[in-house]
Amino acid sequence: MKESSANSERIAPPKIPVLLGATASGKTALSLSLAAALNAEIISADSRQIYRELTIGSAKPTDEQLARVPHHFINELDLLDPFDSGAFAAQATERIADILNHGKRVVVVGGSTLYLRGLTGGFSDLPKGDASIRARLLDELHQLGAAALYERLKQLDPEHAATLDDTKTQRLIRSLEVIELSGKKLSDLHSTVKPPRFEFILFGLDVPREALYSRINRRVDEMMQNGFLEEATRLYEQYGERHRAKKINALETVGYKELFEYLDKKITLADAISLTKQHTRNYAKRQLTYFRNQFDVQWIPAPTSDYEALAAVEQILAHLCHS
Repeated sequence: MKESSANSERIAPPKIPVLLGATASGKTALSLSLAAALNAEIISADSRQIYRELTIGSAKPTDEQLARVPHHFINELDLLDPFDSGAFAAQATERIADILNHGKRVVVVGGSTLYLRGLTGGFSDLPKGDASIRARLLDELHQLGAAALYERLKQLDPEHAATLDDTKTQRLIRSLEVIELSGKKLSDLHSTVKPPRFEFILFGLDVPREALYSRINRRVDEMMQNGFLEEATRLYEQYGERHRAKKINALETVGYKELFEYLDKKITLADAISLTKQHTRNYAKRQLTYFRNQFDVQWIPAPTSDYEALAAVEQILAHLCHS
């Protein structure tokens, strides 16, 4: 007996909203409202909030916010655990499939450009990291310097080397690691990108530049009032010596980096706070440039009240229904 067309046809998975924007644009609050409206779980595309030790300085959602909606990729790794955008894209794809299979929806939220690009645009099937190779390369970085390793990458894969420079030490180490593990050029591996399994609709929070900078300055002040220096001091005491010898990428994050310089007695606390504000504003500008140039984004005004948040959620839901 022939199956009916209704039974034989696969039901397409729902479109997945991705809420992106510059740091301090209000993504967390709106993502909670959107997730509640969709009965969704949240996939965090934030490369710092995934670490348990980085809380205040990563602007992590509060315990109360985390309890309101199930979150993924927050507080899941220790600071020294290896993780990159490829690992995130692969694991997030599997989590999304599992959430949908359990009858719930998904909201992706975050501002980490490479995480978002890998998840929504497809990713290369690269080999997993090897701790011994990574440790050796980090030793070579410390002994020989980044310029020497960059020259090695230029010899092995000039096309890929042209996409970075010797200041991008984490990508440099990962590139050499992948080449050693696979025996192939990264430029060749990147040419075989796995397409995304789901349809993502990107929504960006639009904040006027001066208002965004004001939010950033206010957030940094609030972080300091909430114990950011104490958090950074604990990390400095635990990882400072190791970080000086072999840079820990997560601790190169804006805010932690400046406070470490203060704790190293290189700058004053006032300078560390001022530089954190300045560097965060610079980072926000780079985020927005990337989003506008690399992604197809539906921009919506960032809400400043409960009424505007409700209107933003309704606008997103309407777009999902009609796209």
